[in-house]
Amino acid sequence: MNYLKTCNTVIKELETTLSGIDEVQVNSFVDTIDESAEVFVCGAGRSGFMARSFCMRLMHIGLSCYMVGETVTPNIKANDVLVVCSGSGETASLVSMAKKAKSLNAKVALVTINPESTIGKLADVFVEIKAVSPKTDKKTNATSIQPMGSLFEQSLLIFLDMSIIGIMEKRKLTSDTMFKRHANLE
Repeated sequence: MNYLKTCNTVIKELETTLSGIDEVQVNSFVDTIDESAEVFVCGAGRSGFMARSFCMRLMHIGLSCYMVGETVTPNIKANDVLVVCSGSGETASLVSMAKKAKSLNAKVALVTINPESTIGKLADVFVEIKAVSPKTDKKTNATSIQPMGSLFEQSLLIFLDMSIIGIMEKRKLTSDTMFKRHANLE
């Protein structure tokens, strides 16, 4: 393996993918989260790991946020938002969660490759990440040397971190103010 060549290729893939995200979608996503009473976050597999890190940063901002499936997660209500991280937008467990959230008048915010998916059709807002994945037949011009959905999952993590920066700007927060909420029982 030529590490430097591979590294440069992956970075270029990320740059192309992330720069293709629509800023209007981003601002709508950030506003929806910032204006919600409570934020519930879900995802499956590797997308779920990225979602979990996003939920952690939302906590650092001071938002009431929960990772769906944890035993301490309360019920979702109107004025709340369910953030769904799903490349395909078709994962059965996540479709079920989105339907339940909508039935309770909560908003659904989706980050996906496939905004025309079942969850996309339920979503109040979505952010499309134009990456490749074997789990969707959505046609995209994106290519990747990486296996499976890695380009989406990496782009998802970076996008979610950039969304945190957007919320920080709206709330006039700094890394120092957020660090006060960092775990201290480590």
